[in-house]
Amino acid sequence: MSRVDKEPWWRGAVIYQVYPRSFADANGDGVGDLAGISERLPYLRGLGVDALWFSPWYPSPMADAGYDVADYRDIDPMFGTIEEADRLIRDAHAHEMRVVIDIVPNHCSDAHPWFREALAAGPGSPQRERFWFRPGRGREGELPPTDLGSIFGGPAWTRVTEPDGRPGEWYLHLFAAQQPDFNWNSTEVRAEFLDVLRFWLDHGVDGIRIDSAAVLVKDLDLAGETAYTDLDGVHEIYREWRSLADGYPGDRVLIGELWLPDHQRFAAYLRPDELHAAFNFEFLCCPWEADRLRAAIDESMLAHQPVEAPASWVLSNHDVTRPVSRFGRADSAFSFADRLRRQGLPLDLELGARRARAGALLCLALPGAAYLYQGEELGLWEVEDIPRPLLQDPMYHRSGGADPGRDGCRVPIPWSGVEPPFGFSPPGAAAAPWLPQPPAWKDLTVEAQTGDPHSMLELYRSALRIRSAEPALGDGTLRWLDSPAGVLAFVRDPGFICVVNVSGEAVPLPPHESVLLTSKPLDGSALPPDTAAWLRQ
Repeated sequence: MSRVDKEPWWRGAVIYQVYPRSFADANGDGVGDLAGISERLPYLRGLGVDALWFSPWYPSPMADAGYDVADYRDIDPMFGTIEEADRLIRDAHAHEMRVVIDIVPNHCSDAHPWFREALAAGPGSPQRERFWFRPGRGREGELPPTDLGSIFGGPAWTRVTEPDGRPGEWYLHLFAAQQPDFNWNSTEVRAEFLDVLRFWLDHGVDGIRIDSAAVLVKDLDLAGETAYTDLDGVHEIYREWRSLADGYPGDRVLIGELWLPDHQRFAAYLRPDELHAAFNFEFLCCPWEADRLRAAIDESMLAHQPVEAPASWVLSNHDVTRPVSRFGRADSAFSFADRLRRQGLPLDLELGARRARAGALLCLALPGAAYLYQGEELGLWEVEDIPRPLLQDPMYHRSGGADPGRDGCRVPIPWSGVEPPFGFSPPGAAAAPWLPQPPAWKDLTVEAQTGDPHSMLELYRSALRIRSAEPALGDGTLRWLDSPAGVLAFVRDPGFICVVNVSGEAVPLPPHESVLLTSKPLDGSALPPDTAAWLRQ
Protein backbone atom coordinates (compact mmCIF):
# COMPACT_ATOMS: atom_id res chain seq x y z
CA MET A 1 0.00 0.00 0.00
CA SER A 2 1.46 3.39 -1.01
CA ARG A 3 1.65 6.37 1.28
CA VAL A 4 -1.27 8.16 -0.37
CA ASP A 5 -3.50 5.13 0.23
CA LYS A 6 -3.08 5.55 3.99
CA GLU A 7 -4.92 8.89 3.99
CA PRO A 8 -7.44 10.52 1.66
CA TRP A 9 -5.38 10.24 -1.49
CA TRP A 10 -5.73 13.85 -2.55
CA ARG A 11 -4.21 15.31 0.62
CA GLY A 12 -0.66 14.42 -0.34
CA ALA A 13 -0.84 13.27 -3.96
CA VAL A 14 1.33 14.33 -6.87
CA ILE A 15 -1.10 15.17 -9.69
CA TYR A 16 0.13 15.45 -13.29
CA GLN A 17 -1.72 17.73 -15.67
CA VAL A 18 -2.22 16.28 -19.14
CA TYR A 19 -3.06 18.84 -21.82
CA PRO A 20 -4.56 16.40 -24.34
CA ARG A 21 -3.88 18.42 -27.51
CA SER A 22 -0.15 18.47 -26.76
CA PHE A 23 0.65 15.21 -24.98
CA ALA A 24 0.77 12.43 -27.58
CA ASP A 25 -0.74 12.04 -31.06
CA ALA A 26 -1.52 8.44 -31.97
CA ASN A 27 -3.29 8.95 -35.31
CA GLY A 28 -0.88 11.40 -36.97
CA ASP A 29 -3.20 14.36 -37.38
CA GLY A 30 -0.90 16.65 -35.39
CA VAL A 31 -3.19 16.84 -32.37
CA GLY A 32 -2.84 14.79 -29.22
CA ASP A 33 -5.55 12.26 -28.45
CA LEU A 34 -6.77 9.74 -25.88
CA ALA A 35 -5.11 6.85 -27.69
CA GLY A 36 -1.79 8.67 -27.44
CA ILE A 37 -2.30 9.23 -23.73
CA SER A 38 -3.13 5.56 -23.23
CA GLU A 39 0.11 4.53 -24.93
CA ARG A 40 2.07 6.74 -22.52
CA LEU A 41 0.49 5.56 -19.27
CA PRO A 42 3.55 3.39 -18.45
CA TYR A 43 5.71 6.51 -18.73
CA LEU A 44 3.48 8.38 -16.29
CA ARG A 45 3.40 5.48 -13.86
CA GLY A 46 7.18 5.20 -14.11
CA LEU A 47 7.51 8.92 -13.45
CA GLY A 48 5.86 8.28 -10.11
CA VAL A 49 2.74 10.46 -10.13
CA ASP A 50 -0.38 9.49 -8.18
CA ALA A 51 -3.09 11.00 -10.38
CA LEU A 52 -3.71 12.50 -13.81
CA TRP A 53 -5.67 15.67 -14.42
CA PHE A 54 -7.02 16.04 -17.95
CA SER A 55 -7.73 19.47 -19.37
CA PRO A 56 -11.09 19.63 -21.19
CA TRP A 57 -11.68 16.82 -23.66
CA TYR A 58 -15.30 17.65 -24.55
CA PRO A 59 -16.79 18.46 -27.97
CA SER A 60 -15.88 22.06 -28.68
CA PRO A 61 -15.31 24.49 -31.55
CA MET A 62 -11.96 25.15 -29.78
CA ALA A 63 -12.34 28.92 -29.63
CA ASP A 64 -10.53 28.66 -26.28
CA ALA A 65 -8.72 25.32 -26.51
CA GLY A 66 -11.70 23.32 -25.30
CA TYR A 67 -12.76 25.60 -22.47
CA ASP A 68 -15.69 26.51 -24.70
CA VAL A 69 -17.71 23.32 -24.16
CA ALA A 70 -20.49 22.32 -26.55
CA ASP A 71 -21.39 19.03 -24.83
CA TYR A 72 -20.38 18.17 -21.26
CA ARG A 73 -21.20 14.46 -21.63
CA ASP A 74 -19.08 13.40 -24.58
CA ILE A 75 -15.54 13.48 -26.02
CA ASP A 76 -14.44 15.69 -28.91
CA PRO A 77 -13.81 13.52 -32.00
CA MET A 78 -10.31 15.04 -32.35
CA PHE A 79 -9.47 13.29 -29.06
CA GLY A 80 -11.46 10.09 -29.43
CA THR A 81 -14.71 8.63 -28.13
CA ILE A 82 -16.49 8.22 -24.83
CA GLU A 83 -15.59 4.52 -25.00
CA GLU A 84 -11.92 5.44 -25.27
CA ALA A 85 -12.30 7.77 -22.29
CA ASP A 86 -13.81 4.92 -20.27
CA ARG A 87 -10.88 2.66 -21.24
CA LEU A 88 -8.39 5.38 -20.37
CA ILE A 89 -9.94 5.81 -16.91
CA ARG A 90 -9.86 2.03 -16.35
CA ASP A 91 -6.29 1.75 -17.64
CA ALA A 92 -5.10 4.63 -15.47
CA HIS A 93 -6.63 2.90 -12.47
CA ALA A 94 -4.91 -0.33 -13.48
CA HIS A 95 -1.63 1.62 -13.41
CA GLU A 96 -2.54 2.80 -9.88
CA MET A 97 -3.23 6.38 -10.92
CA ARG A 98 -6.40 8.30 -10.18
CA VAL A 99 -8.16 10.48 -12.76
CA VAL A 100 -9.27 14.11 -12.39
CA ILE A 101 -11.17 15.89 -15.17
CA ASP A 102 -11.93 19.53 -15.87
CA ILE A 103 -15.47 20.88 -15.51
CA VAL A 104 -16.12 24.36 -16.91
CA PRO A 105 -19.19 25.69 -15.09
CA ASN A 106 -18.96 29.44 -15.63
CA HIS A 107 -19.59 29.36 -19.36
CA CYS A 108 -20.17 27.08 -22.32
CA SER A 109 -19.62 27.37 -26.07
CA ASP A 110 -21.89 29.45 -28.23
CA ALA A 111 -22.40 26.15 -30.08
CA HIS A 112 -23.95 24.55 -26.97
CA PRO A 113 -27.58 23.51 -27.65
CA TRP A 114 -28.84 25.65 -24.77
CA PHE A 115 -27.29 28.82 -26.18
CA ARG A 116 -28.60 28.11 -29.65
CA GLU A 117 -32.06 27.60 -28.15
CA ALA A 118 -31.71 30.90 -26.31
CA LEU A 119 -30.86 32.76 -29.52
CA ALA A 120 -33.80 31.23 -31.32
CA ALA A 121 -36.29 31.76 -28.48
CA GLY A 122 -35.89 35.52 -28.25
CA PRO A 123 -36.08 38.08 -25.43
CA GLY A 124 -37.92 37.18 -22.24
CA SER A 125 -37.87 33.44 -22.93
CA PRO A 126 -37.06 30.81 -20.29
CA GLN A 127 -34.20 29.66 -22.51
CA ARG A 128 -32.49 33.04 -22.15
CA GLU A 129 -32.78 32.90 -18.38
CA ARG A 130 -30.07 30.23 -18.42
CA PHE A 131 -27.64 32.96 -19.52
CA TRP A 132 -27.14 36.69 -18.93
CA PHE A 133 -29.15 38.37 -21.68
CA ARG A 134 -29.88 42.08 -21.19
CA PRO A 135 -31.13 44.98 -23.31
CA GLY A 136 -28.50 47.50 -24.27
CA ARG A 137 -28.18 51.10 -23.20
CA GLY A 138 -28.65 54.06 -25.51
CA ARG A 139 -31.62 55.15 -27.60
CA GLU A 140 -31.48 52.06 -29.79
CA GLY A 141 -29.88 49.66 -27.30
CA GLU A 142 -26.62 50.13 -29.16
CA LEU A 143 -24.45 50.30 -26.02
CA PRO A 144 -23.54 47.34 -23.78
CA PRO A 145 -25.67 46.91 -20.65
CA THR A 146 -22.67 47.69 -18.41
CA ASP A 147 -19.06 48.73 -18.82
CA LEU A 148 -17.80 45.34 -17.67
CA GLY A 149 -14.63 44.20 -19.45
CA SER A 150 -13.70 40.68 -20.51
CA ILE A 151 -10.86 38.89 -18.73
CA PHE A 152 -9.53 38.13 -22.21
CA GLY A 153 -9.61 41.79 -23.25
CA GLY A 154 -12.30 43.93 -24.85
CA PRO A 155 -15.91 44.21 -23.68
CA ALA A 156 -17.68 41.44 -21.76
CA TRP A 157 -20.90 41.88 -23.75
CA THR A 158 -21.81 40.91 -27.33
CA ARG A 159 -24.99 41.93 -29.12
CA VAL A 160 -27.07 39.29 -30.87
CA THR A 161 -29.23 39.38 -33.96
CA GLU A 162 -32.77 38.43 -33.00
CA PRO A 163 -34.79 35.79 -34.89
CA ASP A 164 -36.53 38.56 -36.88
CA GLY A 165 -33.16 39.90 -38.05
CA ARG A 166 -33.03 43.04 -35.93
CA PRO A 167 -30.14 43.93 -33.57
CA GLY A 168 -31.26 42.75 -30.17
CA GLU A 169 -30.13 41.95 -26.67
CA TRP A 170 -26.62 41.56 -25.39
CA TYR A 171 -25.17 38.52 -23.61
CA LEU A 172 -22.44 38.38 -21.00
CA HIS A 173 -19.13 36.57 -21.54
CA LEU A 174 -16.35 37.10 -19.04
CA PHE A 175 -13.97 35.38 -21.45
CA ALA A 176 -14.22 35.11 -25.26
CA ALA A 177 -17.38 36.09 -27.11
CA GLN A 178 -17.80 32.41 -28.02
CA GLN A 179 -18.10 31.59 -24.28
CA PRO A 180 -21.46 32.85 -22.97
CA ASP A 181 -21.73 32.86 -19.18
CA PHE A 182 -24.31 30.70 -17.47
CA ASN A 183 -26.73 32.39 -15.09
CA TRP A 184 -26.32 30.46 -11.85
CA ASN A 185 -29.50 31.98 -10.46
CA SER A 186 -31.24 29.51 -12.78
CA THR A 187 -32.41 26.28 -11.13
CA GLU A 188 -32.02 24.61 -14.53
CA VAL A 189 -28.32 25.49 -14.64
CA ARG A 190 -27.75 24.17 -11.12
CA ALA A 191 -29.59 20.93 -11.85
CA GLU A 192 -27.75 20.48 -15.16
CA PHE A 193 -24.31 20.65 -13.60
CA LEU A 194 -25.22 18.32 -10.77
CA ASP A 195 -26.23 15.86 -13.47
CA VAL A 196 -22.95 16.45 -15.36
CA LEU A 197 -21.03 15.66 -12.18
CA ARG A 198 -23.04 12.47 -11.69
CA PHE A 199 -22.34 11.46 -15.28
CA TRP A 200 -18.56 11.60 -14.90
CA LEU A 201 -18.44 10.27 -11.36
CA ASP A 202 -20.51 7.34 -12.59
CA HIS A 203 -17.89 6.88 -15.33
CA GLY A 204 -15.28 6.41 -12.63
CA VAL A 205 -13.40 9.69 -12.38
CA ASP A 206 -11.85 10.32 -8.99
CA GLY A 207 -12.00 14.08 -9.01
CA ILE A 208 -13.21 17.27 -10.63
CA ARG A 209 -11.05 20.32 -11.26
CA ILE A 210 -13.39 23.34 -11.35
CA ASP A 211 -12.40 25.98 -13.87
CA SER A 212 -12.75 29.64 -12.82
CA ALA A 213 -14.35 28.47 -9.60
CA ALA A 214 -14.83 31.88 -7.96
CA VAL A 215 -16.72 33.69 -10.75
CA LEU A 216 -19.95 31.72 -11.22
CA VAL A 217 -22.27 34.06 -9.29
CA LYS A 218 -22.78 37.62 -10.58
CA ASP A 219 -24.27 40.90 -9.39
CA LEU A 220 -24.37 43.16 -12.43
CA ASP A 221 -25.27 46.18 -10.30
CA LEU A 222 -21.68 46.15 -9.07
CA ALA A 223 -18.71 47.52 -11.01
CA GLY A 224 -15.65 45.80 -12.41
CA GLU A 225 -14.41 42.53 -10.95
CA THR A 226 -16.61 42.93 -7.87
CA ALA A 227 -19.57 42.11 -10.12
CA TYR A 228 -18.43 38.52 -10.50
CA THR A 229 -15.47 37.64 -8.28
CA ASP A 230 -15.97 35.68 -5.08
CA LEU A 231 -19.60 36.59 -4.35
CA ASP A 232 -21.03 34.82 -1.34
CA GLY A 233 -23.67 32.90 -3.28
CA VAL A 234 -21.05 30.69 -4.91
CA HIS A 235 -20.56 28.76 -1.67
CA GLU A 236 -24.08 27.37 -1.80
CA ILE A 237 -23.27 25.84 -5.18
CA TYR A 238 -20.19 24.06 -3.86
CA ARG A 239 -21.99 22.78 -0.80
CA GLU A 240 -24.42 21.06 -3.18
CA TRP A 241 -21.50 19.67 -5.20
CA ARG A 242 -19.71 18.46 -2.08
CA SER A 243 -22.82 16.65 -0.85
CA LEU A 244 -23.05 14.90 -4.21
CA ALA A 245 -19.35 13.95 -4.31
CA ASP A 246 -19.42 12.66 -0.74
CA GLY A 247 -22.14 10.23 -1.74
CA TYR A 248 -19.67 8.35 -3.96
CA PRO A 249 -17.14 5.82 -2.67
CA GLY A 250 -13.39 6.24 -2.91
CA ASP A 251 -12.63 9.78 -1.76
CA ARG A 252 -13.86 11.70 -4.81
CA VAL A 253 -12.33 15.17 -4.75
CA LEU A 254 -13.37 18.69 -5.83
CA ILE A 255 -10.45 21.01 -6.68
CA GLY A 256 -11.00 24.71 -7.31
CA GLU A 257 -9.15 27.06 -9.61
CA LEU A 258 -9.19 30.14 -7.36
CA TRP A 259 -7.23 33.30 -8.13
CA LEU A 260 -7.97 35.15 -4.88
CA PRO A 261 -5.55 37.44 -3.01
CA ASP A 262 -7.49 37.40 0.27
CA HIS A 263 -6.41 34.35 2.27
CA GLN A 264 -9.51 34.23 4.45
CA ARG A 265 -11.80 34.44 1.43
CA PHE A 266 -9.72 31.73 -0.25
CA ALA A 267 -9.95 29.44 2.79
CA ALA A 268 -13.74 29.81 2.90
CA TYR A 269 -13.96 27.61 -0.21
CA LEU A 270 -12.14 24.84 1.66
CA ARG A 271 -14.51 24.50 4.60
CA PRO A 272 -15.38 20.88 5.37
CA ASP A 273 -18.65 21.01 3.42
CA GLU A 274 -17.27 22.74 0.29
CA LEU A 275 -14.23 22.06 -1.91
CA HIS A 276 -11.53 19.62 -0.85
CA ALA A 277 -8.60 21.56 -2.28
CA ALA A 278 -7.64 24.58 -4.38
CA PHE A 279 -4.66 25.69 -6.42
CA ASN A 280 -2.03 27.84 -4.74
CA PHE A 281 -1.46 30.60 -7.24
CA GLU A 282 0.39 32.92 -4.86
CA PHE A 283 3.21 30.38 -4.71
CA LEU A 284 3.12 29.86 -8.48
CA CYS A 285 3.42 33.61 -9.15
CA CYS A 286 6.13 34.20 -6.54
CA PRO A 287 9.54 35.45 -7.73
CA TRP A 288 12.73 33.51 -7.01
CA GLU A 289 13.42 35.39 -3.79
CA ALA A 290 13.82 33.67 -0.44
CA ASP A 291 11.78 36.13 1.62
CA ARG A 292 8.91 36.15 -0.87
CA LEU A 293 8.90 32.37 -1.18
CA ARG A 294 8.89 31.88 2.57
CA ALA A 295 6.08 34.41 2.99
CA ALA A 296 4.00 32.67 0.33
CA ILE A 297 4.55 29.31 2.03
CA ASP A 298 3.73 30.62 5.50
CA GLU A 299 0.64 32.50 4.37
CA SER A 300 -0.66 29.51 2.46
CA MET A 301 -0.14 27.17 5.39
CA LEU A 302 -1.86 29.60 7.76
CA ALA A 303 -4.82 30.00 5.40
CA HIS A 304 -5.36 26.25 5.20
CA GLN A 305 -4.98 25.44 8.89
CA PRO A 306 -8.33 26.75 10.18
CA VAL A 307 -10.28 24.65 7.68
CA GLU A 308 -7.96 21.63 8.02
CA ALA A 309 -7.44 21.46 4.26
CA PRO A 310 -4.14 20.50 2.64
CA ALA A 311 -2.18 23.13 0.80
CA SER A 312 -1.31 22.52 -2.84
CA TRP A 313 1.87 23.58 -4.61
CA VAL A 314 2.31 24.25 -8.30
CA LEU A 315 5.02 25.81 -10.46
CA SER A 316 3.22 25.86 -13.80
CA ASN A 317 0.12 24.97 -15.78
CA HIS A 318 -1.42 25.51 -19.22
CA ASP A 319 -2.04 29.23 -18.55
CA VAL A 320 1.31 30.49 -17.28
CA THR A 321 4.91 30.93 -18.41
CA ARG A 322 6.99 27.79 -17.99
CA PRO A 323 9.35 27.93 -14.98
CA VAL A 324 12.59 27.58 -16.95
CA SER A 325 11.79 30.81 -18.79
CA ARG A 326 10.25 32.62 -15.84
CA PHE A 327 13.14 31.85 -13.49
CA GLY A 328 15.68 32.67 -16.18
CA ARG A 329 14.86 36.38 -16.11
CA ALA A 330 15.78 39.09 -13.65
CA ASP A 331 12.10 39.64 -12.91
CA SER A 332 11.00 36.09 -12.12
CA ALA A 333 7.49 36.75 -10.82
CA PHE A 334 4.48 35.85 -12.94
CA SER A 335 1.47 37.97 -13.74
CA PHE A 336 -0.79 38.03 -16.77
CA ALA A 337 -0.55 41.82 -16.96
CA ASP A 338 3.25 41.84 -17.24
CA ARG A 339 3.69 38.82 -19.51
CA LEU A 340 4.30 40.85 -22.68
CA ARG A 341 6.86 43.13 -21.02
CA ARG A 342 8.79 40.19 -19.57
CA GLN A 343 8.95 38.34 -22.88
CA GLY A 344 11.22 41.06 -24.22
CA LEU A 345 13.69 40.86 -21.33
CA PRO A 346 17.01 38.94 -21.53
CA LEU A 347 16.61 35.23 -20.84
CA ASP A 348 19.23 32.90 -19.35
CA LEU A 349 17.92 29.37 -19.94
CA GLU A 350 20.77 27.77 -18.00
CA LEU A 351 19.96 29.89 -14.95
CA GLY A 352 16.26 29.22 -15.41
CA ALA A 353 16.80 25.47 -15.57
CA ARG A 354 18.98 25.52 -12.46
CA ARG A 355 16.33 27.43 -10.51
CA ALA A 356 13.53 25.26 -11.89
CA ARG A 357 15.35 22.16 -10.65
CA ALA A 358 15.67 23.67 -7.17
CA GLY A 359 12.08 24.87 -7.30
CA ALA A 360 10.90 21.36 -8.09
CA LEU A 361 12.54 19.95 -4.95
CA LEU A 362 11.09 22.80 -2.89
CA CYS A 363 7.61 22.25 -4.29
CA LEU A 364 7.70 18.47 -3.77
CA ALA A 365 8.97 18.79 -0.19
CA LEU A 366 6.24 21.14 1.06
CA PRO A 367 3.26 19.82 3.07
CA GLY A 368 0.24 18.88 1.01
CA ALA A 369 -0.32 17.98 -2.63
CA ALA A 370 1.81 18.93 -5.63
CA TYR A 371 0.79 19.51 -9.25
CA LEU A 372 3.05 19.02 -12.26
CA TYR A 373 2.30 20.32 -15.74
CA GLN A 374 3.31 18.10 -18.63
CA GLY A 375 6.80 18.91 -19.87
CA GLU A 376 7.79 20.49 -16.57
CA GLU A 377 9.65 17.27 -15.76
CA LEU A 378 11.55 17.66 -19.04
CA GLY A 379 12.69 21.21 -18.35
CA LEU A 380 10.88 22.64 -21.37
CA TRP A 381 11.02 26.39 -21.81
CA GLU A 382 8.33 28.80 -23.00
CA VAL A 383 8.25 28.94 -26.79
CA GLU A 384 8.18 32.66 -27.47
CA ASP A 385 8.84 32.70 -31.21
CA ILE A 386 5.76 30.90 -32.55
CA PRO A 387 4.89 32.55 -35.89
CA ARG A 388 1.99 34.89 -35.26
CA PRO A 389 -0.29 33.35 -37.91
CA LEU A 390 -0.12 30.07 -35.95
CA LEU A 391 -1.13 31.54 -32.58
CA GLN A 392 -4.57 30.38 -31.45
CA ASP A 393 -5.10 31.72 -27.94
CA PRO A 394 -8.03 34.17 -27.72
CA MET A 395 -6.02 36.24 -25.23
CA TYR A 396 -3.68 37.05 -28.13
CA HIS A 397 -6.42 37.76 -30.64
CA ARG A 398 -8.75 39.76 -28.36
CA SER A 399 -5.85 41.97 -27.25
CA GLY A 400 -4.96 42.79 -30.83
CA GLY A 401 -1.65 41.03 -30.36
CA ALA A 402 -0.64 43.06 -27.30
CA ASP A 403 -0.81 39.96 -25.09
CA PRO A 404 1.29 37.08 -26.46
CA GLY A 405 -1.19 34.60 -25.05
CA ARG A 406 -0.66 31.16 -23.61
CA ASP A 407 0.30 29.09 -26.64
CA GLY A 408 3.98 29.18 -25.68
CA CYS A 409 3.45 26.76 -22.79
CA ARG A 410 1.13 24.52 -24.81
CA VAL A 411 3.53 23.36 -27.52
CA PRO A 412 3.45 19.54 -27.96
CA ILE A 413 6.02 17.80 -25.78
CA PRO A 414 9.01 15.91 -27.22
CA TRP A 415 9.34 12.16 -26.71
CA SER A 416 12.13 10.88 -28.94
CA GLY A 417 14.26 11.48 -32.02
CA VAL A 418 16.38 14.44 -33.08
CA GLU A 419 13.91 16.54 -35.05
CA PRO A 420 10.23 17.54 -34.84
CA PRO A 421 7.74 16.05 -34.18
CA PHE A 422 10.05 14.30 -31.67
CA GLY A 423 7.82 11.24 -31.38
CA PHE A 424 4.76 13.32 -30.52
CA SER A 425 3.17 11.97 -33.72
CA PRO A 426 3.90 8.56 -35.28
CA PRO A 427 6.50 8.16 -38.04
CA GLY A 428 5.22 9.40 -41.39
CA ALA A 429 2.41 11.45 -39.81
CA ALA A 430 0.36 13.35 -42.36
CA ALA A 431 0.25 16.56 -40.34
CA ALA A 432 2.76 18.59 -38.37
CA PRO A 433 2.08 19.23 -34.67
CA TRP A 434 -0.61 21.87 -34.18
CA LEU A 435 2.03 24.19 -32.72
CA PRO A 436 5.67 24.03 -33.89
CA GLN A 437 8.31 22.55 -31.60
CA PRO A 438 11.75 24.18 -31.28
CA PRO A 439 14.47 22.07 -32.96
CA ALA A 440 16.63 22.60 -29.85
CA TRP A 441 14.23 20.41 -27.88
CA LYS A 442 16.14 17.42 -29.32
CA ASP A 443 18.19 17.47 -26.12
CA LEU A 444 15.09 17.51 -23.91
CA THR A 445 13.17 14.49 -25.22
CA VAL A 446 12.17 11.72 -22.86
CA GLU A 447 14.49 9.43 -24.81
CA ALA A 448 17.48 11.78 -24.54
CA GLN A 449 17.05 12.35 -20.82
CA THR A 450 16.29 8.81 -19.73
CA GLY A 451 19.31 7.32 -17.98
CA ASP A 452 21.17 10.63 -17.78
CA PRO A 453 21.68 11.18 -14.03
CA HIS A 454 22.06 14.93 -14.58
CA SER A 455 18.83 15.40 -16.55
CA MET A 456 15.70 17.14 -15.35
CA LEU A 457 13.65 14.00 -16.02
CA GLU A 458 15.81 11.79 -13.84
CA LEU A 459 15.74 14.44 -11.11
CA TYR A 460 11.94 14.30 -11.11
CA ARG A 461 11.92 10.50 -11.17
CA SER A 462 14.29 10.38 -8.20
CA ALA A 463 12.37 13.04 -6.29
CA LEU A 464 9.03 11.33 -6.81
CA ARG A 465 10.46 7.97 -5.83
CA ILE A 466 11.83 9.42 -2.58
CA ARG A 467 8.62 11.36 -1.91
CA SER A 468 6.55 8.21 -2.25
CA ALA A 469 8.78 6.30 0.16
CA GLU A 470 9.29 9.02 2.77
CA PRO A 471 6.67 9.03 5.56
CA ALA A 472 7.60 12.66 6.26
CA LEU A 473 6.50 13.91 2.83
CA GLY A 474 3.05 14.62 1.48
CA ASP A 475 0.41 15.91 3.88
CA GLY A 476 1.52 17.31 7.22
CA THR A 477 3.39 20.26 8.67
CA LEU A 478 6.84 21.82 8.50
CA ARG A 479 9.22 23.47 10.98
CA TRP A 480 11.59 26.19 9.80
CA LEU A 481 15.28 26.00 10.67
CA ASP A 482 17.54 28.96 11.30
CA SER A 483 19.42 29.62 8.08
CA PRO A 484 21.60 32.24 6.40
CA ALA A 485 20.02 35.10 4.48
CA GLY A 486 18.64 33.95 1.16
CA VAL A 487 18.24 30.33 2.28
CA LEU A 488 15.08 28.36 3.01
CA ALA A 489 15.50 25.38 5.34
CA PHE A 490 12.79 23.34 7.00
CA VAL A 491 12.20 20.01 8.67
CA ARG A 492 9.47 17.54 7.79
CA ASP A 493 9.08 15.06 10.63
CA PRO A 494 10.24 12.40 10.94
CA GLY A 495 13.81 13.16 9.99
CA PHE A 496 13.67 14.97 6.63
CA ILE A 497 15.28 18.33 5.82
CA CYS A 498 14.84 20.46 2.69
CA VAL A 499 17.32 23.29 2.06
CA VAL A 500 17.05 25.72 -0.86
CA ASN A 501 19.80 28.24 -1.52
CA VAL A 502 18.25 31.24 -3.26
CA SER A 503 21.25 33.45 -2.48
CA GLY A 504 24.20 34.20 -4.72
CA GLU A 505 26.78 32.42 -2.54
CA ALA A 506 27.43 28.81 -1.57
CA VAL A 507 26.24 28.05 1.97
CA PRO A 508 26.99 25.25 4.46
CA LEU A 509 24.40 22.53 4.85
CA PRO A 510 22.70 22.20 8.23
CA PRO A 511 23.72 19.24 10.39
CA HIS A 512 22.48 16.03 8.78
CA GLU A 513 23.07 12.30 8.60
CA SER A 514 23.11 11.86 4.82
CA VAL A 515 22.23 13.49 1.51
CA LEU A 516 19.18 12.02 -0.20
CA LEU A 517 19.06 14.18 -3.33
CA THR A 518 20.35 17.49 -4.67
CA SER A 519 19.13 19.50 -7.63
CA LYS A 520 22.75 20.14 -8.66
CA PRO A 521 26.03 18.67 -7.35
CA LEU A 522 27.31 20.04 -4.07
CA ASP A 523 30.33 22.33 -3.95
CA GLY A 524 32.35 20.08 -1.67
CA SER A 525 30.18 20.10 1.44
CA ALA A 526 28.46 23.39 0.58
CA LEU A 527 25.18 24.04 -1.24
CA PRO A 528 25.75 26.17 -4.37
CA PRO A 529 23.50 29.09 -5.35
CA ASP A 530 20.10 28.22 -6.86
CA THR A 531 20.37 24.66 -5.60
CA ALA A 532 18.19 22.53 -3.32
CA ALA A 533 19.05 19.52 -1.17
CA TRP A 534 17.01 16.82 0.54
CA LEU A 535 18.75 15.54 3.65
CA ARG A 536 18.28 12.79 6.20
CA GLN A 537 18.31 14.50 9.59
